[in-house]
Amino acid sequence: MDCIVGVSRKPWSLPFTAEPQEVAALRRIMRLHLGLWGLHGVIDAAQLCVSELVSNVINHVGTGTPATLVVSMSGTRVRIEVHDSDTRALPVFLDAGLDAESGRGMALVTAVSDRWGVQLQADRKVTWCELPTGLPSAQGHSGGARVNLTEAMLSGYGCDQARPKSARHRAVALVEDAAIDVVVDVLHWLRAHGRDVDEALDRAQTHFAAEVAEAETRPSAGRTRADER
Repeated sequence: MDCIVGVSRKPWSLPFTAEPQEVAALRRIMRLHLGLWGLHGVIDAAQLCVSELVSNVINHVGTGTPATLVVSMSGTRVRIEVHDSDTRALPVFLDAGLDAESGRGMALVTAVSDRWGVQLQADRKVTWCELPTGLPSAQGHSGGARVNLTEAMLSGYGCDQARPKSARHRAVALVEDAAIDVVVDVLHWLRAHGRDVDEALDRAQTHFAAEVAEAETRPSAGRTRADER
């Protein structure tokens, strides 16, 4: 039985008031949620889009406007929506110069997203954009060849235990147990060959921390604003 259950990425929404001081909080929340979804590679672009979509409401609808941030998966893209009640003030793309003090918001969104648009409903306006993730599916894993290789190994490693398909959290726990079993068996193998287990663990942790830090500091299209904007 295949024990790889994918990453659950359920849509979520957050009501907020369109105030300048809310932008930094919404950026932090976006970072937290995308981290939980395993989508570290799109965090910067997503934070930029949140900043610009919310700033658009503040500047063109008005400070204090009730609004809602909605984040979901659209196929393999991350979809970011900002809802507000003004159906008249529509965002537009302005070809502003690099030195322009304003008017670059939707140009930046255009630069980092696959697409964006505006939907008018009876009682609200929805401004949205979608960011590419490179995932194989909406519940697929990021992480590249190493994660895929590990999944292939775990799929046949202690994953034949019966489990209800609906109990996703129990399935994830089984995968975690299988991964721990793999680590323990590797440590037994190292010990049997006369290697220092503690040293191996320290080296592995050091390598892992270095690779994560490198991935998080790698330049991306969205790294143009500080988290504490």
